[in-house]
Amino acid sequence: MTRSSNISEAKLSSTQPQQISGVGIWGIMGMELPIENAESHEMEDVNISDTELVYHVREALTASLTGDYDNYNQLVAVMHLKGRLGPDERALLETSLKALSGAVSYLDSVHHDSLLTSIFGMNMWNYEPDVMDALKGLIISLAASNGKYIDSCLSMLVSNFTPPYFILDKLTLPYGLERKHQVLSRVHAALKHIADLVPLAPLRLLPIVVQSMPNAKHKPERLKMIVIYVENMLTLESGAMGELVGSTMLMAVVDRLIDLDVEIEWEDILYDDSSKGIFEMELEDEEEGGELSRGSLSRKSLTGNVIAELLDSLLVQTFEHLESCERAGRLIEVFEMLLQSFQITVLNAYKSKFAQFMMFYACALDPENCGLKFATVLADIFVSGVYPPLTRMSAVSYLASFLSRGKFLSISFIVSLLKRLVDWCSEYCKTQGGDINPKAHRVFYSGCQAIMYVLCFRMRSIMDIPRLKSQLLLMPLDTILKHELNPLKVCLPSVVLEFLRQSKAARLFTVSKTFIFDDLLESELSRGFGGIERLDMFFPFDPCLLKKCDSFIRPNFVYWSMVRAAYDDEEENSSDEDEDAAEDFVDGNGDEVMDDGMGRSFDQHDLDEFDYALNKMSITPKNSFICRFEGKLGQPTRMPSKIRPSTSPESL
Repeated sequence: MTRSSNISEAKLSSTQPQQISGVGIWGIMGMELPIENAESHEMEDVNISDTELVYHVREALTASLTGDYDNYNQLVAVMHLKGRLGPDERALLETSLKALSGAVSYLDSVHHDSLLTSIFGMNMWNYEPDVMDALKGLIISLAASNGKYIDSCLSMLVSNFTPPYFILDKLTLPYGLERKHQVLSRVHAALKHIADLVPLAPLRLLPIVVQSMPNAKHKPERLKMIVIYVENMLTLESGAMGELVGSTMLMAVVDRLIDLDVEIEWEDILYDDSSKGIFEMELEDEEEGGELSRGSLSRKSLTGNVIAELLDSLLVQTFEHLESCERAGRLIEVFEMLLQSFQITVLNAYKSKFAQFMMFYACALDPENCGLKFATVLADIFVSGVYPPLTRMSAVSYLASFLSRGKFLSISFIVSLLKRLVDWCSEYCKTQGGDINPKAHRVFYSGCQAIMYVLCFRMRSIMDIPRLKSQLLLMPLDTILKHELNPLKVCLPSVVLEFLRQSKAARLFTVSKTFIFDDLLESELSRGFGGIERLDMFFPFDPCLLKKCDSFIRPNFVYWSMVRAAYDDEEENSSDEDEDAAEDFVDGNGDEVMDDGMGRSFDQHDLDEFDYALNKMSITPKNSFICRFEGKLGQPTRMPSKIRPSTSPESL
């Protein structure tokens, strides 16, 4: 049984022969007609079934082994058809691909190299869905037929993760989005099918995906390629092969985030101003339309930075992927892999600016599991003696910043982590002595600074809860901070001063003498314990400057302007009341003392000798940013940040 048809209607059938007229098919059938001259000849109808067509393809492949390349060359020529194909050409290509799928066992990797090279060089983005399906079927057949072809088949599919440049700009249009779905759905379906047929395929896929990731060259079109490529990597992580390839995909994505992060210079995001303190350096309030003040953080400084824009897009992709994992109930599983990658890649990166926010957002999605796990691991690294000093210092900096900035963390959990830090520092003081030595005791000083930094953000919230207040008052902070190692003179002055001011108001801890820091923004001692990496000034969860990311981070983030400091009420009360309260804590020598309600007394120093405009923001990266202190002592004003949130959470 036969029926007449144009080539555009020709489809292979396993039961019926087809009547096909066309150009290249003549060569496949053994007729002396070069494909490039076919249009000048009158076409003839030929009755052929799919089985017969496969037979003719096999004949062409076999004949080429003996030196007869006529039909083989025409078959190769068909594989080069692409672009705007007419109905006949498209049907010819589809038919030939399907015929080759039934003849893969006749392919020889040496003699048929030109044909295989043509096949593996084909790009699904260039074809319509029917040709895509035929090409997908051929690639699956090749992968399953011979182990020699598995890597080439996987590489061909991975190469389809990204479109040709001429399609790139159309991906935001309806047509482009449709084509993207058509291609990528087939690519991932083919990878899944191959993995089912060849159990070792996922392991062979891993190095191919990682090594094929586009480089971040400073070209907008190249950067767009990376975004699409990472999208496919995350699709693999959440797909059927995720159990085998997921961790590697996530680690590779994190590696790329760090690569991009370090390409952004600190000078690109900082506005130097010696009058700004660490707690004043928040985001410029763009909504108010104010002029950019030097010393402020502003997204304007990153405008036009293609690397920053790419990093922003990739982080948003990662955030959205984490959201999908949370909806699917697998966030905890994914977080474990992400945490492992963080410890390997991000933790020891030289002051990573933005990549770490993937951890922050994952914790925000699941504070009770991910948030607790992240903070606990950081604390474990710090208190453990098995890690290098810089790793421990970085871990406690991350911990301090996380506990201070995470709006989703409970105050009781924060107190429990503070106790771990205080206990470690207390034990350290029992075994160490001697003069101040910033380098020798740098881990200890980093722990002390972390404690004070967290209390700058959380002291008022802790003191408002009687049970937690009692726990805080029981902590041996006075023993640690008044130890002969003298952390108050080594830690970052702006942190020390803010901590002392709040401690005075909360009657938690006071000092008995004035500390002078050699009129430098950062003391020589502070720089000594921070080392060349300046980890003394590293608070990694300072406000995120990437605009797209901010929409995810902002609802979960504590800005300095949202903090209710322990001295806020004190400033609102009359000066007479303050003086009356102060008189209750003066001893016989005229020195102020206070009692914590538990029988312990502390000397009190009038902190009005300090100026709070002492330091640059926490992410100041290099010694070149160390500036002279220009303010005058004696005016303890607390400059608010420029962020003005509409509401402040009660817990703060």
